[in-house]
Amino acid sequence: MTAATTTRAAALAVAAVLGTDGLLHVLWSTGSTWPAGDAQALSYAVLGIDAPFTPPVVLPLAAALFGGAALVTARARLGRAHRFGRLLQAGTLAVACGTAVRGLAGLAWAAGLDTGLDAAAGDTFQLLNRALYTPLCLLMAAAALRVAAGKESTGAR
Repeated sequence: MTAATTTRAAALAVAAVLGTDGLLHVLWSTGSTWPAGDAQALSYAVLGIDAPFTPPVVLPLAAALFGGAALVTARARLGRAHRFGRLLQAGTLAVACGTAVRGLAGLAWAAGLDTGLDAAAGDTFQLLNRALYTPLCLLMAAAALRVAAGKESTGAR
């Protein structure tokens, strides 16, 4: 596998996770609470706190997730030599930093540091945080850094 192929695969993985998360946010903006039974259960499972899942809250998050997916994909395809290369590089590094911060926060939560989360209501969150959210964020951070540092394809310039 070439370096450019590895970079594109890493970008695809990051974009797929961000895009899927963005689609979930769009779904939640419709009033759906899937996969939870109600809005409060969804909030505690996803965030560990009671927070609204209303369109003004979740649609901007969806837009940010879709934007991050587009930036990482464009960085892998177009590279730093493109006229927007520095912007794509900065966006990809922002995705890496954001997911790394979330992953590190997840490690703190998993270690039981006082985070202000309601422990009784956050049992589902703690389980999901340890098993899914934190490992996924740390892997995404590493993949986004790989994209930022990687070789690009010889696509359009």
